[in-house]
Amino acid sequence: MSYTPSPNRYDQSDQIYRRCGRSGVLLPKVSLGFWHNFGGVDPYERSRDITHYAFDHGVTHFDLANNYGPPYGSAEQTLGRLMADDFRPFRDELFISSKAGYDMWAGPYGNWGSRKYLMASLDQSLQRMGLDYVDLFYSHRYDPETPLEETLQALVDIVRAGKALYVGISRWPLEALRFADEYLRSRDVPLLIYQGRLNLLDREPLEDGVLDYCAEHGIGFISFSPLAQGLLTDRYLSCDTDAEGKPIIPQDSRMAKGRFLHPDMLTPELLGQLRQWNDEAKAKDQSLAEYALRWILDQRGMTSVLVGASSVAQLERNLKVMM
Repeated sequence: MSYTPSPNRYDQSDQIYRRCGRSGVLLPKVSLGFWHNFGGVDPYERSRDITHYAFDHGVTHFDLANNYGPPYGSAEQTLGRLMADDFRPFRDELFISSKAGYDMWAGPYGNWGSRKYLMASLDQSLQRMGLDYVDLFYSHRYDPETPLEETLQALVDIVRAGKALYVGISRWPLEALRFADEYLRSRDVPLLIYQGRLNLLDREPLEDGVLDYCAEHGIGFISFSPLAQGLLTDRYLSCDTDAEGKPIIPQDSRMAKGRFLHPDMLTPELLGQLRQWNDEAKAKDQSLAEYALRWILDQRGMTSVLVGASSVAQLERNLKVMM
């Protein structure tokens, strides 16, 4: 074996893990997301270093989706390589999730929430990851055209086929969440977890009742994009402004690339708010990122936050909130 994990990785289990709803599953307060930095365009050895560090510090949950990359599918291929190289002996210590719901391949059967797409996609995901099953499989988004019963029955049958141990949904509206909870519970495949975007800048699950519903019905909640794609870090705090008072975006930043963050998002008002939160964080001897993550973890019913990492050092900073 080329990798021997830290023998102390579970020494502080009582601080690291939270129960997921009313299930038997414990998840780390910080989970590792493969959305960015683990694709085919990213250095494999860096991905390897990051996952080693995560597991050495009790992060047992790796979160993927069929189209994470780029290119599509390549994050799952990276996970498959990591399993073969390092993590196969520790498969039963890992909690691996994947999803389907966004575009994955051409034609009418490579998107949304049909039974055909979900089942075919999971089979492909398992092959890429070299796994017999995933611990958790999500419907990645609400499909307003496909009957909910079709999507949900596919999830039930996936569990019954032994291809997933648990199921979840991501970004479904409240009424659809309520229907899914009742449908799945009545078929003895209870909804384990809801994945939604929640951070200091986007509080929709708090405002629309989704987080309260999950807390009241024993469903876990995991927040993705907890740092708002880097806005809630120190990356933009020191931006200068131009003659019109608009922040000047660093050319090497994610916002400058314009894929998920756009330069016009960083208004003078937002920059002022970020600096105010940063002042509050400093008063607590925290970074802005730590402040933002702790705010999420303090919400009622919160199980875990999903963080990405482009370096071990970045992950190390974010894991401070587990203690």
